[in-house]
Amino acid sequence: MAAGHRDAALAAGALAFLLSDWLESRFTLPGPDLPDLREEDPEAAAVTLRQHWGLGERPVKNLVHLLESKGVRVFSMAEDTAEVDAFSLWRETTPFVFLNTMKSAERSRFDAAHELGHLVLHRHAEPKGKEVEHQANSFASAFLMPRGSILGHAPVLPSLNALIKLKKFWIVSVAALAYRFHQLGALTDWHYRSLCIEMGQRGYRTSEPQESPREMSLVFPQLFKALREENVARSDIAGELQINVEELDKLVFGLMLVGLDGGNSSGAGNSKANLRVVK
Repeated sequence: MAAGHRDAALAAGALAFLLSDWLESRFTLPGPDLPDLREEDPEAAAVTLRQHWGLGERPVKNLVHLLESKGVRVFSMAEDTAEVDAFSLWRETTPFVFLNTMKSAERSRFDAAHELGHLVLHRHAEPKGKEVEHQANSFASAFLMPRGSILGHAPVLPSLNALIKLKKFWIVSVAALAYRFHQLGALTDWHYRSLCIEMGQRGYRTSEPQESPREMSLVFPQLFKALREENVARSDIAGELQINVEELDKLVFGLMLVGLDGGNSSGAGNSKANLRVVK
């Protein structure tokens, strides 16, 4: 990507670290529960992680909530990083995921699962090259659309309209669902190509039919509610961190504006709140 886009994304990450440290000095957040699966292939790793988290083959109804409950710090990215789909990293022992919220909800979910793949598959590897990106995509597809669940629901010769209805069950894009059906042998090569052509004709390459509601953080509203009750305002946090208020809000899905408006600018204090945020 262009150096400017890369630098803007990295700058957002640096601000997120400051905010994360500030919040963790006051609240006890879930610790990371992500096994190291670098020895497994992507499909097997997705199965292993689902078993580790006790998900079975059920669809993940809110991936952001799930990641937060497993200790992943999930932040959003601002408009000036629109060219970046998403990125992730381990900061010492804490995993971070940054999501582009200007894309469709389904695409953002897939990006989140893709970054989860990087976190469990490539923690100790250089995150470069087409091969690791392909592995993360394969993991995301298998994690969001488990083999047994897909094959158990796959209709015979589904139409595009049938796939649009089915995609709501797994909350994925219609293109991702068609690809997964084809990958698992539920669609012939000819049928899959025909569906891809029809998706292109309908404009589904750039827009998503019957888009799902966007996923938001579960943790940030709880934290901001607790801070508001302590009369901590957005300006207090921004002042302590020496960061623009609007920049902070862009990192937390726009929830700081809603969660902290009305707080009194009385200083954030240094005492750690007696609150434990859990799923």
